[in-house]
Amino acid sequence: MARTSLAKLWKMRVLMFLAVLGPGFITANVDNDTGGILTYSQAGAQFGYKMLWTMLPITIALIAVQEMCARMGVVTGKGLSDLIREEFGLRMTFLMMALLVIVNYGNVVAEFSGVAGSMQLFHVSKYVSVPVCAALVWFLVVRGDYKVVEKVFLFASLIYLSYIVAGVLAGPDWQEALVETVRPPALNVWRQDGYVYMVIGLVGTTIAPWMQFYLQSSIVEKGVTVKQYGAVKLDVIVGCFFTDIVAWFIIVACAATMYVHGMTTISVPSDAAEAMKPLAGQYAFILFAVGLFNASLFAASILPLSTAYTVCEGLGFESGVDKKFGEAKFFYWFYTSLIAAGAAVVLIPRFPLVKVIILSQVLNGILLPVVLVFMIKLINRKELMGKYVNKRWMNITVWATSLVVIGLSLALMFSTLFGVKTP
Repeated sequence: MARTSLAKLWKMRVLMFLAVLGPGFITANVDNDTGGILTYSQAGAQFGYKMLWTMLPITIALIAVQEMCARMGVVTGKGLSDLIREEFGLRMTFLMMALLVIVNYGNVVAEFSGVAGSMQLFHVSKYVSVPVCAALVWFLVVRGDYKVVEKVFLFASLIYLSYIVAGVLAGPDWQEALVETVRPPALNVWRQDGYVYMVIGLVGTTIAPWMQFYLQSSIVEKGVTVKQYGAVKLDVIVGCFFTDIVAWFIIVACAATMYVHGMTTISVPSDAAEAMKPLAGQYAFILFAVGLFNASLFAASILPLSTAYTVCEGLGFESGVDKKFGEAKFFYWFYTSLIAAGAAVVLIPRFPLVKVIILSQVLNGILLPVVLVFMIKLINRKELMGKYVNKRWMNITVWATSLVVIGLSLALMFSTLFGVKTP
């Protein structure tokens, strides 16, 4: 009897988890976008296995921030920008949204440049790949409903497994990789050129402002209630671990191929895929290139969607992929404009894509500390969260995490703006 009851309990828990699976898993995986792949690839190519230790604290920080958003979503039933507008006023919300739109537009441009680069590896012109993919992304969201869109996004998340396989095919030194993952770096390593800068970059590419807005909005649109909070929390944790395991294998793949052969510089993410062919074989090259295309297309879908959610919630417009075009005109037109403008820029000959991407990173560094402070203030309001406010130990953990992230983000912004080289 006891065994039967226990089996039923576990069955119910698994079914509940599967029912809410999506927002946390999808949001975390989109973080491995074009910019993320470039950063992880460069970390492996430039420093070998010496950056792997960062994955543990980065994963903890990502879980802490994402869990707070998930909790606010299920308890309040409102998106993050909606809560900020209600609690801090329209003026502050508008300024934050304006900055977020600029940041995310730069990221959308980066994603379509990733689509172009990955397809060029298979000899497909960007004048074909970018318009076709932009139309595909638009059609998926505008003509689909939430359940269909979510299933497509979950499938796209699983394609990240290609990076794990590529990492295995690269033939790394597994013992060294595992040791460097758990061993703190030696003090003299921090004096290497670009090491501190790369650590900052790895943290900055993992926790981005748009992620918090998208996660909370998608939880609200899915209709997840506070009774399902445990399953939502597990969704977030599984997503964070999965995305950082993928990141770990990207670093390992580039460390085992590019680093050991002295190829320490990557200009664009497709450089890493191209380097795989002679160093790790045709299959590793194909898997890495397919992973890049999937990540770029995936993020090109999510980033404009996240931005549209944020702006509509902040200004009080109807939003959501379950709404028909006529019911949420501003939402869909804004989403369409971001995709069209992002794709069009990539097709302009000699457009300074690198400068646009750098500018978006600088603005991301400005916005992230503001978003984190808003989140911490909101989640500690008893009248808003009830018994689901942060406990004292959680506040200490989150404030410590937030201060580290804020410090690193500001350092990255300062060094990017003024060209300061880290020691």
